[in-house]
Amino acid sequence: MVGPLPSRRRDGSAAVRQSVFRACLVALSFASAVAAGNAQTPAPAQPPPVGQPVQIDRNGVLILIRSTLLAVDHANRTGNYTVLRDLGAPGFQTGNTAARLGEIFANLRAQNLDLSGVAVLEPQLTVLPTSAPGGMMRMAGLFPSVPLQVNFEMIFAPVDGRWRLFGIGLNLGQAGPTAPPAPEPPPHAKPETKPAGPDRPGTGPGSNLPPRR
Repeated sequence: MVGPLPSRRRDGSAAVRQSVFRACLVALSFASAVAAGNAQTPAPAQPPPVGQPVQIDRNGVLILIRSTLLAVDHANRTGNYTVLRDLGAPGFQTGNTAARLGEIFANLRAQNLDLSGVAVLEPQLTVLPTSAPGGMMRMAGLFPSVPLQVNFEMIFAPVDGRWRLFGIGLNLGQAGPTAPPAPEPPPHAKPETKPAGPDRPGTGPGSNLPPRR
């Protein structure tokens, strides 16, 4: 899974200037969020059993989700995935070069989606922070938007007492329930036909003879 959030496409010189301005804002927000994330999202010394809730406050969850998606957005804007890779846990860095991350997110980058809205939008968690094998933490959810939403799944590993990205999956979906397809019209009713009985002599079709007496 790779890649709601507002889907904004930019055209023209004004849109380019706006894009550069937004990129600067995203870079500043991204740096602040990462710094806050390192300070406020400590990993527990003793992880709970697998499948059990992880004790982490709401602000810590928001920081992890938002800083991760802003890092992806920043990488998509610049085409440079080195920072995203360096922010990950050692296992994430080992399994992914910056070039490979660029290939993984190529489809999302080609759609020119603006993910900066995650800085102010509220995510809806479908999987609360849960303990995963290896002392890791897994969570999943979505950012609702129109016309698309971003569904995410993230896994974090404890490194030096802090949570760091180990795996991420993103995909786009519908922002809400879609209307069911219209039912097919019923077939046209055919007029009932009754079988004709045997003609009496002189009364059948095409007969102009008087009836027998």
